[in-house]
Amino acid sequence: MAGETLNIVIVSYRGAALLRRCLGSLREHLPEGLATVTVVDNAGAGGTATMVAAEFPEVDLRAQSRNLGFAAASNIGIVAGKAPLVLILNPDAAIESGTLAPLLDLLDSRPEVGCCGPALIREDGSFDHAARRSFPTPLSALGHFSGIGTRLGAGPLAAYRAPNVDRGPVDAINGAFMMIRRAALADVGLFDAGYWMYMEDLDLCYRLQEHGWVTFYEPRARALHTKAGTTGGRRGPRLDIAFHRGMGRFYRRHYAADRSGLVNLAVYAGIGAKLAISLIAGIRPGRT
Repeated sequence: MAGETLNIVIVSYRGAALLRRCLGSLREHLPEGLATVTVVDNAGAGGTATMVAAEFPEVDLRAQSRNLGFAAASNIGIVAGKAPLVLILNPDAAIESGTLAPLLDLLDSRPEVGCCGPALIREDGSFDHAARRSFPTPLSALGHFSGIGTRLGAGPLAAYRAPNVDRGPVDAINGAFMMIRRAALADVGLFDAGYWMYMEDLDLCYRLQEHGWVTFYEPRARALHTKAGTTGGRRGPRLDIAFHRGMGRFYRRHYAADRSGLVNLAVYAGIGAKLAISLIAGIRPGRT
């Protein structure tokens, strides 16, 4: 396996059916000798590790005794390989016959690109707008979570989804499918394990930009993405807390030093209020 181009890293936690689909798509569409596949299983129930071992013996399985979170588990898979490119792939995603070639060609021809991602297509055929994003700001986050930005479609309240970029450099792509140059990771570091779940993809893209690397959205490549497939379509309290902690960590690491104390206080209060609303909504009658 010394000559492979790509190390594919999948972090699994439950969701055996989606993981089976993901690995099946890789088995079907990966050219021989191109890539290795590593699954880091976060001690999920449902027999995911057993399924991988039994049905996909070609996969390098790294079963963990506890749930390390997405960032830390991804890092285990990254350091397990030595190929010049790394693909971080969610178990609720799947590739097609033409998914990889445009991304590999892009990275081969443009050395300034440190990270790239495809158009993500939902199971109903609609486009997942999170495939290409701008870095969140307090204003764009307000527009996104209130729904105002989606209705407007343009302007600072809609900037969260990078709506004006059809193809080319963007602030960030989605962690469901990130093809990353290993040299870029050596330059900026791996995923920040301080993010247990959520925001780690934005943080990595932010650090890539700080170090002069380009993140590129390439819609000539397409991949299937079952939105929130690994969480069942909703976040429980632990994931809700992790999501909002991630928001606070991203703001603190990348924005807070350049803003006034009053602005920072308002942002942290807003994150806390949104978390409280989310948790209360999650325990209303009729919610399970």
